[in-house]
Amino acid sequence: MNIQKLTVRRFLRMICIGTGLTAAITLAALYLLTRDGRVLLCGLVLSALFFVWGAVFLKYFQRRLIRFTDSLCRTLDGMMDGNERPQVDYEAETLLARISHRLERLYNTMQESRIKVEEEKAELQSLVSDISHQTKTPIANLKMLNDTLLTRTVSQEKQREFLTATGSQLDKLDFLIQAMVKTSRLETGVITLEKKEAPIADTLAAALNGVLASIEQKQIALFVDCPEDIMLAHDGRWTSEALFNLLDNAVKYTPSGGSIHVTVQEWELYVKIDIADTGRGIPESTQATIFKRFYREESVHDVEGIGIGLYLAREIITMQGGYIKVVSEPGKGSTFSVFLPNR
Repeated sequence: MNIQKLTVRRFLRMICIGTGLTAAITLAALYLLTRDGRVLLCGLVLSALFFVWGAVFLKYFQRRLIRFTDSLCRTLDGMMDGNERPQVDYEAETLLARISHRLERLYNTMQESRIKVEEEKAELQSLVSDISHQTKTPIANLKMLNDTLLTRTVSQEKQREFLTATGSQLDKLDFLIQAMVKTSRLETGVITLEKKEAPIADTLAAALNGVLASIEQKQIALFVDCPEDIMLAHDGRWTSEALFNLLDNAVKYTPSGGSIHVTVQEWELYVKIDIADTGRGIPESTQATIFKRFYREESVHDVEGIGIGLYLAREIITMQGGYIKVVSEPGKGSTFSVFLPNR
């Protein structure tokens, strides 16, 4: 018989039967040995008292067990509902107190998990809302251009203009989707950054190559001061992506004929990369919010962009143990400083 599968009631019944049989056998043995009726009588009286006190104990134990299980069930129900914290008596040394202490730890873990799930749910809703908002305009433009080409007779020159506009909207959608894929992969841990010792100059050069055409087109003067011997443990590919986003941002908001200065310095704990431009600058009131996903100031909606570059740059640098600082003043340009730990 498997004792672990026995119910408490059945186990107690077996104990009572076993105790009764043991008492009967013992009394019979004593009577046979002594042949004295008084010994048998005393044994019967003692056995009766034993059974009475045993019954009292079992009744008390049953009530305590029922009370304990009821309390435990109420506590667990309250924990699952998320609105009741287990009551713990830290001075008590009872089994209930020990279990309650562990229940409180379980409750705290459940609450943390619940909060995390709610935050992830809110983040997902925000992400879906942002994607919907960002894709709405180019999709509407594409539908309008497509309807125009299907329902109206237009010249070949106009068709070319419409197709060029369609290509522009498709490029915007493609850029948006690629940026969202990169962001989601970083946020969900699908892509992990691998830090390797490499010259920071090579990473910076890869980032600069992506903006040289725009710099030349706007006739912006570029000044770079980066020592070739600075070695840094970092993820070259993703760090280059972050620096490209900062440089691309600087080029977008620097007028034609302006200048961009890139300076790299090795400090004791960090390598500092400054990207300073002579653009329109950023008001102090919005400097704390420019790194939010899809954030764009009302005054810069005439400049091409979707407002995800700074957010992505901050995520990449933060994942490597660094941070980004911005110093700016309207009309006097901006300086974005990237700090990457060199230890």
